[in-house]
Amino acid sequence: MSVNTACIIDDDPIFVFGSKVLLRNNGFASSIIVCQNGKEALEVIIPLLESGEGLPEVIFLDLNMPIMDGWEFLDEFSKLPKVQGTRVYILSSSIDFRDIERAKEYDIVSDFVAKPLTDRKIMELLKELED
Repeated sequence: MSVNTACIIDDDPIFVFGSKVLLRNNGFASSIIVCQNGKEALEVIIPLLESGEGLPEVIFLDLNMPIMDGWEFLDEFSKLPKVQGTRVYILSSSIDFRDIERAKEYDIVSDFVAKPLTDRKIMELLKELED
């Protein structure tokens, strides 16, 4: 099984490039949207919602970004209608206990994933999506 659309929200071009390659090689998503920060992501996602195209099924979200960070994105994204069908995975290079605890406060956050993404982790996520 794969998802139609996945969205990567991260300002690190090397991480984004590597993640897109891994997601494509593992058949994770038909389409991959990339945004550099939370503000840009909302500017892409809100029109999708308004046009009826629907939201990406999976969002990979970095926490530390300029302009609008991952927490600010989650605050705004949570207010949108019909976000329950989207799984948000927080991707972070710092596995800070406080961040993990804070992420649990958001119903839409499915998991906290340590960077970098790996083939094994992508396969685990695909299995999780099937359940």
